[in-house]
Amino acid sequence: MNNLTAITFAGRRFSSQQLALMRQAATDYAGLGITEISRTICEWLDWKRPNGRLKNHECRLLLERLRDEGFLALPALHHSGRRGPRSVPTDVLSDARSPIQTHITKLEPLRFRLVDASNGSLFRQFIQRYHYLGYRTPVGAHLRYVVESGFGEILACLLWTSPAWKMAHRDRWIGWNADQRARNLQYIVNNGRFLILPWVRVKGLASSILSRSARQLPQDWHQHYGYTPLLLETLVDVARFTGTCYRAANWICLGETSGRGRMDRHHHRSKLPKRIFIFPLHRRAQQLLCAVDPPAPAVSQDE
Repeated sequence: MNNLTAITFAGRRFSSQQLALMRQAATDYAGLGITEISRTICEWLDWKRPNGRLKNHECRLLLERLRDEGFLALPALHHSGRRGPRSVPTDVLSDARSPIQTHITKLEPLRFRLVDASNGSLFRQFIQRYHYLGYRTPVGAHLRYVVESGFGEILACLLWTSPAWKMAHRDRWIGWNADQRARNLQYIVNNGRFLILPWVRVKGLASSILSRSARQLPQDWHQHYGYTPLLLETLVDVARFTGTCYRAANWICLGETSGRGRMDRHHHRSKLPKRIFIFPLHRRAQQLLCAVDPPAPAVSQDE
């Protein structure tokens, strides 16, 4: 493929001249690596989030797509160690604690604390040791939480991150086309990790955390990224879980995935199917996600 007239990606339309600029940047700055190429292009094209941060993650995904379509070439990745996800070292800080078995009211008030430098290592260790998928460094927009009891005990960990690029059941429920999805996909947030620590056994805690997260996350997301999400999604491994806590928190089950990866655009079936759950954050979420113009920066469920 030598030429493209225009393309819409991640909510922005790029002209043929801008695509040619990307191809030239990929050639001229090949020695800098993909990350720096992405940052440079974002600066040139003023491709930023509402809070002013560069959309270098989205730009990198676009560059990789253009590479896969034969439009441009990208430098090879430079591996500074063994390939694959790096393991997270663990120590006694994440060892099992005394069992917590009580009524949920005894744990009030639950506190949702954003992960920062003070608790980041412990969050990573907990996910690595006790979540069946382990810990992987999130890319793009994301927020991490630890949930604490009123006494300061850590009860759970949550990771919210970028959504799946394409899921037939979700996309059918929304009713959008490919251009609308590319424009407004950022208004969906994925619950990539949800861990109730194994020594915490409190009836109704998981569904209560999910319900409260649905109220807390939009505010924090808007504060960090300048816009409010419209829909939450998650994928539940049906071989391990039934999704009971999501159902109890009023999430909607849409069916199962086709078995392709979250960002797969090449139709390779390489994963076991997972059950799709969604939670609308606005009563007109479907209509807004299909809008020609991006939704308003801040919207309320009561609108």
